[in-house]
Amino acid sequence: MVRGLSKLRVLLADDNTQVLKYVREFLAANGCEVIGTAADGQSAVDAAAQLLPDILVLDISMPILNGIRAARRVREVSLSIKIVFLTAHKDSATCRAAMDTGACCYVLKPRLASDLIPAIEFAKDGRRFVSPGCE
Repeated sequence: MVRGLSKLRVLLADDNTQVLKYVREFLAANGCEVIGTAADGQSAVDAAAQLLPDILVLDISMPILNGIRAARRVREVSLSIKIVFLTAHKDSATCRAAMDTGACCYVLKPRLASDLIPAIEFAKDGRRFVSPGCE
């Protein structure tokens, strides 16, 4: 468990239920409190407005509202919610577009085990983190 993450309230958004389950368990094992999940971008925005998490872990490819559009709307709800993208998109244009929303971090799903916890630590402190292979 990472001591600094023990009080962090995290909201997860991904349309893949297996990914949600894995990430929820992974974060819980590392001391985060997962306060909710969302399976589409609009649900992520609604849940963020209601729950006001410290960190929103957000996929890009989701139905109804993609993650980039959802992130922009979340920024309108609260500037204090730190956004960490967790995605399979590694092209630099998508990474730039995501980070331009005001997100702190961009983690590639294949690097989840090594990069997600450091990214959340960076986001908690308002610092940027991008998985190697992007940007």
